[in-house]
Amino acid sequence: MKIGITCYPTVGGSGVIATELGKLLAERGHEVHFITSDMPFRLGKFYKNIYYHEVETSSYDVFRYPPYELSLASRMAEVARNEQLDVLHVHYAIPHAISAFLAKEMVGEQLKIVTTLHGTDITVLGHDRSLSDIIRFGIERSDVVTAVSQDLIDKTKQVLGIEQPIEKVYNFIDKREYYPRDVSDYRQELAPSGEKILIHVSNFRPVKRVLDVVRIFHQTLQHMPAKLLFIGEGPDTAAARQLAVELGVSEHVRFLGKQEKLAFMYSLADLLLLTSEKESFGLVALEAMACGLPVVGTTAGGIPEVVTDGETGFLRPIGDVEGMTKQVVRLLSDQKLYDRFSKNSLGRAYHEFCQDQIASQYEAIYERICAQPAANTR
Repeated sequence: MKIGITCYPTVGGSGVIATELGKLLAERGHEVHFITSDMPFRLGKFYKNIYYHEVETSSYDVFRYPPYELSLASRMAEVARNEQLDVLHVHYAIPHAISAFLAKEMVGEQLKIVTTLHGTDITVLGHDRSLSDIIRFGIERSDVVTAVSQDLIDKTKQVLGIEQPIEKVYNFIDKREYYPRDVSDYRQELAPSGEKILIHVSNFRPVKRVLDVVRIFHQTLQHMPAKLLFIGEGPDTAAARQLAVELGVSEHVRFLGKQEKLAFMYSLADLLLLTSEKESFGLVALEAMACGLPVVGTTAGGIPEVVTDGETGFLRPIGDVEGMTKQVVRLLSDQKLYDRFSKNSLGRAYHEFCQDQIASQYEAIYERICAQPAANTR
C-alpha cells in the first residue's frame, strides 16, 4: 500500500509514534510518504520505502499569518495524486484531519483518511468552544478514527458528543530499541556509592507536575541514598531547579536536558516517576517498562491502561506526594518485590504493546477501508 503520514515533526509522543509506525510499515513493504512541515526528528536518515515531502507556507503579504493548514492540504493533495496514495494517516484532529479532508475533496473519495487522536486535541482543545465544532467535523469526516487509550475514547465522546465508533489502538515500543542495557560503568559515575536512581522524562509542562517529582525525591532521601535524573526541558524546568535548591537536594539532582538515546537513560535508573495530571497514554511509562523499570505514578488518563497497579508499578491519585513516596521507598527497599515488578514490566511491555502487534492493527484498518468502494459524490 501507499500511505501518507502527517504528524508534528518535533519532539513529542505523537510524533514519535507516527514516525516509528511509518518505519515499521516501510519494513513490511509498504510505501510511506511523510508530509510534514519539517523532517520528523526520529527519521533523519535514509530508510528504504520512506519519502519526505516538506510543506512550505506562503509568504504572500495579504496573509497576516502563514496559512499552514491550507498549504498542508494542498501538499497532501499533490502528493496523493502524484504518488497515488491509498491512505492519509494523520495524527491529531486539528489541523491535520481538517487538511486531510480538504485534500480528499480535491483528490476524490478513493483517498481514505485515518485520524489518530493522541490527547491534547481532545483534553485541551476540545474544551475550547471556538475549536470544538471543527474538531468534531474533522473526526466525523475521517474514514476511521483511532485513539491511543480507552480513556481517551471515553473523553472524546463525552467532550464532543461523538457517536461514531472510535477504535482503540495503543501506542507501542520497538523491542529492538527498548530493552535493558548493561550500563554499569556509567551508573557507577552517577551513583558511586550505590545510590538508587530515579528518573523523570517529560516536556516539563505544568500538566506533568514536575514539582511533585522533586518533592517525592526529597522525601525519598529521608529513607535512603538516591539520585534523580531529569530528562527533557520545558516551562517548569527553572521552577524544578529552584525547588531542588530550596529543599536542599540539588546536589543529588541532575538535569540532563533532551536526550535521544532514551533506552540508555532508562537503563541507568531503577524507577520511573510519572506524576502527570493529564496523560492520554503515558508513552514514557511504556518505554521505561520495556527497559525493566517499575513505574510509580498517578491514576491520570490512560496511565492505568499501561501500568498495572500492584504488578508493574504503583499508582496513586494526582498530587498524592506522600502516597507515591511510600511506594517508591517500598519498591526500592524490597529487592524481591522490585525484581518481580521489573520482570512483570518487561513481560507486559513486550507482550501487550509490541511493535508488530500494533502495526498489524493499523494494516488491518488500512486494508479494510481501502476495500470499501468509494462513494460516488461527484
